Amino acid sequence: MVDEVERLRAAGHDIEWCCPQLPPSPAEARELIDALCSAWPVETMAVIGSSLGGFYATVLAERRGCRAVLLNPAVEPARDLAGQIGELTAWHDPALRYEFTAAHVEELREMRPEHITDVQRYFAVIAKGDELLDWREMASRYAGARIKLLEGSDHALSDFEQHLPDILDFLQLQGHRDKAP
Repeated sequence: MVDEVERLRAAGHDIEWCCPQLPPSPAEARELIDALCSAWPVETMAVIGSSLGGFYATVLAERRGCRAVLLNPAVEPARDLAGQIGELTAWHDPALRYEFTAAHVEELREMRPEHITDVQRYFAVIAKGDELLDWREMASRYAGARIKLLEGSDHALSDFEQHLPDILDFLQLQGHRDKAP
């Protein structure tokens, strides 16, 4: 994605790219996200998030009224992560360990938006082959939004490159690559 951002910048798009490592605490993650994008104009901003990041993107989109692209978004992370309390390792760096607590689960429960206020602001890429999350639950949560429902794929969206033209189209970034056939 970083390469795509650089390509878009080179094509003349003014893009602010921010992809921080979020802390384990959902409340601290929300505070960091809010601080990083507080000055961004809501009319032109968009957030992209995958899995738990999709949940956080939804929280931000509902708070700020911006557009959001969701990649296999977690719908009920408090429920899904309640069994993960304890010491965990980061998926991107198994040497990085952190503590996930019952308080973190409660933070997720408290920040979940009750409903989606404007489905037109959302684009969800949902894989039926997601091995961690139920595609039906994701599709139901974002019913009425633009949804690209994939017959296969996986939780990580290993075929992400294929979906980038649709994401750029939703974000109204002119001059993006041609759509794949």
